[in-house]
Amino acid sequence: MKQSTKALMGAVLLAAALAPAVAQSQAFPARAITLVVPFPPGGVTDPFARFVGPKVTESIGQQILIENKPGAGGQIAADFVKRAPPDGYTLLMGHGGTHAVNSSLYSKLSYDPVKDFAPITLMITTKHMLVVPANSPARSVTELVAHAKTRKLNYASQSVGAGGHLLGEMLKTRTGIDMTHVPYKGSAPALQDMLAGRVDLFFDAPITSGPHVRAGKLRALAMASPRRAPQFPDVPTMAEVGFAGIELDFWFALYAPSATPQAVVTRLNSEFVKAMQSPDVSKRFGDLGLDVTTSTPAELAKRAADDTVRLGKVVRDSGAKAD
Repeated sequence: MKQSTKALMGAVLLAAALAPAVAQSQAFPARAITLVVPFPPGGVTDPFARFVGPKVTESIGQQILIENKPGAGGQIAADFVKRAPPDGYTLLMGHGGTHAVNSSLYSKLSYDPVKDFAPITLMITTKHMLVVPANSPARSVTELVAHAKTRKLNYASQSVGAGGHLLGEMLKTRTGIDMTHVPYKGSAPALQDMLAGRVDLFFDAPITSGPHVRAGKLRALAMASPRRAPQFPDVPTMAEVGFAGIELDFWFALYAPSATPQAVVTRLNSEFVKAMQSPDVSKRFGDLGLDVTTSTPAELAKRAADDTVRLGKVVRDSGAKAD
């Protein structure tokens, strides 16, 4: 009898301990969720507002609001989210720069990529396409490198530490050419300067540079990815044209402030993964050249940790510093 009483009391205590977490998960979300993006409008992250936000809203009954906070290699957005209440209502669209590269690029960050955030899920990966102005004398990567050895070129990037920056440094290290890095706040202003003839080359996502290539305003020389892009089947990879190793599929992921309750993180993971994996959303991203790549929180943490080592070496080998 005593044992059964103890067992009953234990069950009651366990239920009492779990009740707040369960109630919190069931009550969340009670208002709109803000997704802070470290880029200006007009880039890779725009489809989240058009495709993913409405899909998540259908399921949870609350809006997903996009707030753009570009600058400082993503530090402005990351620092803002780090300081937000850890309640799941303010999230960060982090990426390989904010959570893997910046720790090597900056001597001091305004946030700790590991300690200040709770990983939720990977979202997408994007290929990079090497583009030059349509009037560039280079019609191949080999010709571009030869041209760069006779005249110092400049190359654009989406921001310090973004994919365009890392690939530009890889190209410099691999070929021995010297180029000047010109960082922008997103792809849109970088492409504006490229179209105006102020930038010589740019490793950019097909979603943003692709329309200009199709319009004949830019020339695509190669895909800096292990595979060709279905949208540009005639554009070879860097490896195919003799520059193996210059490749990077850049990832974007969802993070919350570090003290966010596990029940809330689990709910967010479930809702965003479900939205991303829905057939219509996956197709829309695929049509834009973006690969849906969801994960568990633990898988995201491992991806960031692995890339901190791998991409950190690229930064250190190049000698690049952002401050």
